[in-house]
Amino acid sequence: MAEETTPNGTGEAAPRPAEEQAPEAGSAEGGEKPAKKPRPPKAVEGGEGTEGGQPSAKAAKREKAPAVEDKPFADFIQQDFLPVLKEGLAKQGIEFVELSFEKQKIAVTGFANEPDCWQVIGRWSSGRNQPRQFNLYFLKEDIQAPKAFSYSESVGKASTLEPFLSDERKITLPLLVFGVVQRLIAQKWLVRN
Repeated sequence: MAEETTPNGTGEAAPRPAEEQAPEAGSAEGGEKPAKKPRPPKAVEGGEGTEGGQPSAKAAKREKAPAVEDKPFADFIQQDFLPVLKEGLAKQGIEFVELSFEKQKIAVTGFANEPDCWQVIGRWSSGRNQPRQFNLYFLKEDIQAPKAFSYSESVGKASTLEPFLSDERKITLPLLVFGVVQRLIAQKWLVRN
Protein backbone atom coordinates (compact mmCIF):
# COMPACT_ATOMS: atom_id res chain seq x y z
CA MET A 1 0.00 0.00 0.00
CA ALA A 2 1.36 3.43 -0.89
CA GLU A 3 2.14 5.75 1.96
CA GLU A 4 -0.29 8.59 2.24
CA THR A 5 0.89 11.99 3.29
CA THR A 6 -0.93 14.76 5.00
CA PRO A 7 -1.48 18.05 3.21
CA ASN A 8 1.36 19.56 5.23
CA GLY A 9 3.75 17.05 3.68
CA THR A 10 5.04 15.46 6.90
CA GLY A 11 4.96 12.01 5.40
CA GLU A 12 2.83 10.56 8.16
CA ALA A 13 -0.21 8.60 7.16
CA ALA A 14 -3.41 10.55 7.48
CA PRO A 15 -6.06 8.88 9.62
CA ARG A 16 -8.81 7.46 7.45
CA PRO A 17 -12.52 7.80 8.23
CA ALA A 18 -14.16 4.75 9.81
CA GLU A 19 -15.91 3.88 6.54
CA GLU A 20 -12.56 3.56 4.71
CA GLN A 21 -10.70 1.54 7.34
CA ALA A 22 -9.82 -2.06 6.63
CA PRO A 23 -12.68 -4.45 7.28
CA GLU A 24 -12.57 -6.50 10.44
CA ALA A 25 -13.14 -10.21 10.49
CA GLY A 26 -16.78 -11.01 9.94
CA SER A 27 -17.52 -7.73 8.14
CA ALA A 28 -19.33 -7.19 4.82
CA GLU A 29 -16.20 -7.87 2.77
CA GLY A 30 -15.71 -11.17 4.58
CA GLY A 31 -19.15 -12.31 3.34
CA GLU A 32 -21.05 -11.54 6.53
CA LYS A 33 -23.27 -8.62 7.44
CA PRO A 34 -21.65 -5.69 9.20
CA ALA A 35 -22.39 -5.27 12.88
CA LYS A 36 -25.29 -2.97 13.67
CA LYS A 37 -24.56 0.33 15.31
CA PRO A 38 -25.88 0.54 18.87
CA ARG A 39 -29.11 2.51 19.18
CA PRO A 40 -29.74 5.05 21.88
CA PRO A 41 -32.12 3.85 24.62
CA LYS A 42 -35.80 4.24 23.79
CA ALA A 43 -37.61 7.10 25.42
CA VAL A 44 -40.36 6.32 27.89
CA GLU A 45 -43.94 7.52 27.21
CA GLY A 46 -44.05 11.28 26.83
CA GLY A 47 -40.45 11.44 25.56
CA GLU A 48 -38.88 11.05 28.97
CA GLY A 49 -35.82 8.89 29.48
CA THR A 50 -35.25 6.25 32.09
CA GLU A 51 -33.19 6.18 35.21
CA GLY A 52 -31.60 2.81 35.94
CA GLY A 53 -34.22 0.97 33.90
CA GLN A 54 -37.08 2.66 35.76
CA PRO A 55 -39.31 5.39 34.28
CA SER A 56 -38.34 8.87 35.34
CA ALA A 57 -40.53 10.81 37.77
CA LYS A 58 -42.14 12.83 34.97
CA ALA A 59 -43.02 9.70 33.01
CA ALA A 60 -44.54 8.10 36.11
CA LYS A 61 -46.82 11.11 36.60
CA ARG A 62 -48.09 10.80 33.02
CA GLU A 63 -49.32 7.23 33.40
CA LYS A 64 -52.78 6.59 32.03
CA ALA A 65 -55.52 7.30 34.55
CA PRO A 66 -57.78 4.36 35.39
CA ALA A 67 -61.06 4.17 33.48
CA VAL A 68 -64.19 5.45 35.24
CA GLU A 69 -65.63 1.94 34.89
CA ASP A 70 -62.87 0.70 37.24
CA LYS A 71 -64.24 2.75 40.15
CA PRO A 72 -66.09 0.98 42.94
CA PHE A 73 -69.59 0.06 41.75
CA ALA A 74 -71.63 2.53 43.84
CA ASP A 75 -69.22 5.42 43.13
CA PHE A 76 -69.36 4.77 39.38
CA ILE A 77 -73.17 4.70 39.33
CA GLN A 78 -73.67 7.81 41.48
CA GLN A 79 -70.78 9.97 40.30
CA ASP A 80 -70.61 9.05 36.63
CA PHE A 81 -73.54 7.04 35.26
CA LEU A 82 -76.50 8.97 36.74
CA PRO A 83 -75.30 12.46 35.63
CA VAL A 84 -74.41 11.27 32.10
CA LEU A 85 -77.69 9.35 31.80
CA LYS A 86 -79.63 12.47 32.88
CA GLU A 87 -77.84 14.48 30.16
CA GLY A 88 -78.56 11.77 27.58
CA LEU A 89 -82.27 11.74 28.44
CA ALA A 90 -82.42 15.55 28.37
CA LYS A 91 -81.04 15.47 24.81
CA GLN A 92 -83.97 13.18 23.95
CA GLY A 93 -86.51 15.65 25.40
CA ILE A 94 -86.92 14.27 28.93
CA GLU A 95 -85.62 17.14 31.01
CA PHE A 96 -87.50 16.50 34.24
CA VAL A 97 -86.57 12.90 34.92
CA GLU A 98 -85.98 11.80 38.48
CA LEU A 99 -83.14 9.28 38.68
CA SER A 100 -82.39 7.30 41.81
CA PHE A 101 -80.07 4.49 42.82
CA GLU A 102 -81.63 2.09 45.32
CA LYS A 103 -81.25 -1.44 46.62
CA GLN A 104 -84.65 -3.12 46.67
CA LYS A 105 -86.71 -6.07 45.48
CA ILE A 106 -87.32 -6.58 41.77
CA ALA A 107 -90.79 -5.10 41.12
CA VAL A 108 -91.82 -7.67 38.50
CA THR A 109 -94.38 -10.40 39.07
CA GLY A 110 -92.70 -13.67 39.93
CA PHE A 111 -89.56 -12.14 41.46
CA ALA A 112 -90.91 -11.30 44.95
CA ASN A 113 -88.75 -13.97 46.61
CA GLU A 114 -85.54 -12.89 44.91
CA PRO A 115 -82.92 -11.06 46.99
CA ASP A 116 -82.67 -7.28 46.80
CA CYS A 117 -80.50 -5.88 44.03
CA TRP A 118 -79.18 -2.46 43.07
CA GLN A 119 -81.38 -0.57 40.63
CA VAL A 120 -81.23 2.67 38.71
CA ILE A 121 -84.80 3.95 38.62
CA GLY A 122 -85.98 6.67 36.26
CA ARG A 123 -89.37 8.36 36.75
CA TRP A 124 -91.12 11.14 34.83
CA SER A 125 -94.53 12.09 33.49
CA SER A 126 -95.38 11.92 29.82
CA GLY A 127 -97.15 14.76 27.99
CA ARG A 128 -100.50 13.37 29.21
CA ASN A 129 -99.29 13.40 32.86
CA GLN A 130 -99.05 9.65 32.69
CA PRO A 131 -96.34 8.35 35.05
CA ARG A 132 -93.56 6.42 33.39
CA GLN A 133 -90.83 4.47 35.04
CA PHE A 134 -87.93 2.28 33.99
CA ASN A 135 -85.67 0.15 36.15
CA LEU A 136 -82.17 -0.97 35.28
CA TYR A 137 -81.27 -3.91 37.53
CA PHE A 138 -77.70 -4.77 38.47
CA LEU A 139 -77.94 -8.37 39.65
CA LYS A 140 -74.44 -8.14 41.18
CA GLU A 141 -72.40 -5.13 42.30
CA ASP A 142 -70.46 -5.15 39.05
CA ILE A 143 -71.33 -3.35 35.81
CA GLN A 144 -69.85 -6.25 33.84
CA ALA A 145 -72.21 -8.77 35.53
CA PRO A 146 -75.69 -9.64 34.20
CA LYS A 147 -78.19 -6.78 34.09
CA ALA A 148 -81.91 -6.58 33.43
CA PHE A 149 -84.45 -3.93 32.41
CA SER A 150 -88.15 -3.31 32.99
CA TYR A 151 -90.59 -0.45 32.40
CA SER A 152 -94.01 0.61 33.63
CA GLU A 153 -96.59 3.13 32.43
CA SER A 154 -98.77 2.92 35.50
CA VAL A 155 -98.47 2.59 39.24
CA GLY A 156 -97.89 -1.00 40.24
CA LYS A 157 -95.95 -3.88 38.77
CA ALA A 158 -93.52 -3.33 35.94
CA SER A 159 -93.36 -5.11 32.59
CA THR A 160 -91.61 -8.39 32.22
CA LEU A 161 -87.96 -8.54 33.14
CA GLU A 162 -85.70 -8.59 30.08
CA PRO A 163 -81.92 -8.95 29.73
CA PHE A 164 -79.98 -5.75 29.23
CA LEU A 165 -76.75 -5.55 27.16
CA SER A 166 -76.23 -9.27 27.66
CA ASP A 167 -74.27 -9.74 24.41
CA GLU A 168 -71.64 -7.09 25.09
CA ARG A 169 -68.14 -8.19 26.09
CA LYS A 170 -67.13 -5.02 27.90
CA ILE A 171 -69.57 -2.56 29.43
CA THR A 172 -68.54 1.10 29.36
CA LEU A 173 -70.22 4.29 30.55
CA PRO A 174 -71.23 5.41 27.03
CA LEU A 175 -72.57 1.92 26.26
CA LEU A 176 -74.74 1.87 29.40
CA VAL A 177 -76.24 5.26 28.57
CA PHE A 178 -76.74 4.29 24.92
CA GLY A 179 -78.44 1.05 25.98
CA VAL A 180 -80.97 2.81 28.23
CA VAL A 181 -81.75 5.48 25.62
CA GLN A 182 -82.16 2.89 22.85
CA ARG A 183 -84.42 0.75 25.01
CA LEU A 184 -86.67 3.75 25.76
CA ILE A 185 -86.73 4.69 22.07
CA ALA A 186 -87.78 1.11 21.25
CA GLN A 187 -90.61 1.55 23.79
CA LYS A 188 -91.60 4.71 21.86
CA TRP A 189 -91.22 6.81 24.98
CA LEU A 190 -88.61 9.21 23.61
CA VAL A 191 -89.11 9.66 19.89
CA ARG A 192 -92.39 9.79 18.00
CA ASN A 193 -92.46 7.20 15.23
